[in-house]
Amino acid sequence: MYAVIKTGGKQYRVSRGDTVKVEKLDAGEGDSVEFDQVLMVGEGKDVRIGTPYVEGSRVSARVKAQGRDPKVEIIKFRRRKHHMKRMGHRQDYTEV
Repeated sequence: MYAVIKTGGKQYRVSRGDTVKVEKLDAGEGDSVEFDQVLMVGEGKDVRIGTPYVEGSRVSARVKAQGRDPKVEIIKFRRRKHHMKRMGHRQDYTEV
């Protein structure tokens, strides 16, 4: 059985035992988290699709770790103008 949940503006397909990196949540390691925005639940031909959410369904997970993704380099460059701007970004995530 699997479910499609919505958190942090993104949708994730999850099932029992999966490890998923989601946008940062305010929870410590080992805490339990519940996702109540469930868009779809089911398996095979027995699938329930919500409008927009499935009534009475929840997905619970345990926070494994908090972390940051590798740095993404951003370079803005104008040729022949002696102009270059370098920036970087590291996104926070929560592993559940």
